[in-house]
Order: sequence, then structure tokens, then C-alpha cells
Amino acid sequence: MEKYKNYIGGEWVSSITQEEIQVLNPANGDVLGYVPKAGAKETTEAIEAAHNALDEWASLPAQVRAKHLKKWYELMVQHQEDIARTLTLEQGKPFPEALGEVKAAALFVEWYAEEAKRIYGEVIPASTNRKRIVVIKQPVGVVAAITPWNFPASMVTRKIAPALAAGCPVILKPATQTPLTALKIIELADKAGLPKGVINMVTGGAEAIGKTLMEDKRVSKVTFTGSTEVGKLLIKQSADTVKRVSLELGGHAPYIVFDDANIDKAVAEVMDSKIRNCGQMCVATNRFYVQEDVVDAFVDKLKERFSSFIIGNGIEDGVHIGPLIDRKAYEKVENHIQDAVSKGAEIVFGGKGYHEGDHQDSGYFYQPTVLINVTDDMLVMHEETFGPVLPIKSFKTEDEVIKAANNTDYGLAVYLFTESLSRGIQVSEKLQYGIVGLNDGGPATVQAPFGGFKESGIGREGGHHGLDPFLEIKYISIGV
Repeated sequence: MEKYKNYIGGEWVSSITQEEIQVLNPANGDVLGYVPKAGAKETTEAIEAAHNALDEWASLPAQVRAKHLKKWYELMVQHQEDIARTLTLEQGKPFPEALGEVKAAALFVEWYAEEAKRIYGEVIPASTNRKRIVVIKQPVGVVAAITPWNFPASMVTRKIAPALAAGCPVILKPATQTPLTALKIIELADKAGLPKGVINMVTGGAEAIGKTLMEDKRVSKVTFTGSTEVGKLLIKQSADTVKRVSLELGGHAPYIVFDDANIDKAVAEVMDSKIRNCGQMCVATNRFYVQEDVVDAFVDKLKERFSSFIIGNGIEDGVHIGPLIDRKAYEKVENHIQDAVSKGAEIVFGGKGYHEGDHQDSGYFYQPTVLINVTDDMLVMHEETFGPVLPIKSFKTEDEVIKAANNTDYGLAVYLFTESLSRGIQVSEKLQYGIVGLNDGGPATVQAPFGGFKESGIGREGGHHGLDPFLEIKYISIGV
């Protein structure tokens, strides 16, 4: 098996302790390779390298930074199938999905290569003719980026590309389950000729690396995607050094289908909002609210759609749904379904999972599972399942469903389906979510802001809004 290294200061370096982490294929438990189990010392070296690169990178003309990013983008496009294959092998999603993610990851690099040239300042009219007021934007400083396992390509570039465009060097800490995709992307950044220290990557345990990143004053900002629990911990840890934080955290997305919706479209869009990545998405639908007159038709069409689905190893042709990431994820899905059934829910499709292979932590698969007769006291209605479970509850009125949809501590994504433009706009405005898919199960895109309300996070990623978290605003008052 190949043994990989950390990337620090433009060099590939081994772990000081020589400790390693196995990277497994979640479909069958095959060992894909080994990455270093870095700790405080390697992380400190990465911080030092990034800090040393800051002044030079920040002072480069935006056009020069843009050229570096554009070259990186071109290399990612050239190697997209190779990256996607690695992504499928270590994360599990079907290869076509993985290829789509890699293409999106490359587009983040291209987008911010262009946005780097559009970091504008202001001249503000002064209150006296003896002064001039100028506002400029400057990079916030060294950035630590902590990325999750469920989108190991797009989450890397969605964080790194705007940071680099703004003039900030980066230290990347990818998830230990899926570091190989990030490694391939960083290899291409190296080949693109980015200056030494501008990008650094350390793999290893979250506790040792995270603690070092949070305590070091040279790290000015942390951008994190993951659980709300960890996000809250990072907020607390950031207080001592007053670090800026951007957090994209958990979700509990409702999927609202009104009686005037195009039911065929509402069912088709479930593929993006729920079935993609085996439901392992922060924006995945967790609760379905269907108006009572159309609930039977919606359920019947879902069952028909799922009946032809193929579950299996994502690298094989024709597979619609790959494995869950590990046994823990499988057990959570099982627990949510069993809890719902014990409280009166009925399984009308699916409900079966299985384990393949000899590895205890890999090879876990689950059918898309449709539940009806769902009630609010069930775990599926207030905890994030992160699996292909579709709990369906009927509703009568618009006010009722808006109240139910907003009754959560989360506010990342919501989906609603109606053929009434007036209803669509009014309900969208009343829903307490950062992302609204109106007749759209896949609203995330490179050029739009991604992020949530309430405990779903702080800040936005994507679009021109994604640059703001990496920039400081400086006001210069000039006496003349």
C-alpha cells in the first residue's frame, strides 16, 4: 500500500513519530493507503510555513494570485477522473456523483481566480474638505481549514480557493476517513507552482491538530465544516485568541410538498436532496411534509422510483447508492428506523440494511427507507439521520407546515414544492433557513452563498460572499 506524506512549506514530509492512519474503502474494507498521524509538532511547522509565506503572498498583485489559481484549476480539470476514482474508493459515493463533485471543486478554484481581481475598496465623502476617507480590504492572515469526509473534494476548494484569492496562506486538515482526495488536489496545487508555504496540509487526529491550530496566535481564522457540537467547541476555543471563525454545521432540512405541486418533479428532486451520497449531506432532507391530498400519490411515486435502484460499491457501473461511511453511521440509521417503528411508524419501502465483507467498520449498506405515520416524538424528526431514511408526515395548512419546518435549532436548507409563484415566494420568506430550494432539490452552486441560520453555522461560502470572511476592512483617514 502507498504511504503518503504531509505537505508543509512546499515539501512532502513524513510524520515525526512515524505513526500512520489506515485509509479504508467503506464498501469493502480494503486498505487504500496510509497517511501520517501528525500531531502538534507537524502542525506548528505548517503554521510557521504559512506565516512565513503570508507577507509575500498577500502583497502579490491580484492578477498574479489569479494566474496561480487558474493553473491549479486547469490541472484539476485534466485529472478530474483520477481524483473522482480516488474519491469513490475512499468515500463510497457512486463514480458519476464523485466526478460531479470534482468538477464542482475545480469550479470553486476557477471562480475565485476571477474573484481575486474584484476585491474592491471605497472612497467615502468626508465631513470636511481637509480630510479624505479611504477603505481598503486586506487578507485576514493565516487560515486553518478543517474539512469533512462526505465531500472531500469540493469542501477543500470551497475553503482554500477564496482564502488564497484574498491573499491568505492556508493549513488544511482533511477528515481522516477521506484524506487521499485532498492529497491529490494538493499535489496538483504544488504542480501549479504555488509559492512554498501558501498551502500546507497535515493529516492526523483532530484533537492534537485542532488544539494547536486554535491556540497559536499566528492563525487568524478557522473555517470548519462538520457537526454543530464540534463547531460550538471551536467557538469556545477561538475566544482566547479572538480568531475569526466560519462554521458550516449540521442541518435538519424539511421537504415541503404542497397540494398544487408538480408531484413528478417533487419526487425526482428527492434524488438530489436526499438520495445523493446515501443521504450523508448536511443539506440532506431529514423530514418530509406532504399536504394530505397528495401524500398517497407522493409515496407511491417514491416507491416506484426506488424499486429500480441498485445499491453497491460505488466504483461499479450502474450503482445508484453506495455504502454508508462506517458502522457507526449504519447503527445510527438502524436506531432511527427502529425508534420510529416502535412509536407507530410504518415502513412502506426498504427498511433493510446489510453488511458485506470481513471488516467490522466497513461494508455497510442501507436501502432507501420510506416511513409513514410519522410523529414528532420520533428521533428522525428532530435528529440528523445522515442516511437514506425518508420520514413522511402529512399536513393540512400552510401556517401549520411553516411552524413545523421552523421548529428546530437548525436552519441550513429547506425545500418546498408548489406551482404557485405567490405561495412559493411568501413561504420562502417565512422559512428560517439560509438556503431555500423552491422547486429545486439541489440549490448549491459555486456562484451563490452557502450557509445557514441558527445553529447551522456562521458565515457563507461560495459566490462573491465567500471572499468576505477572509478579508479585513481597513479605514484610512487622510488629512490634507
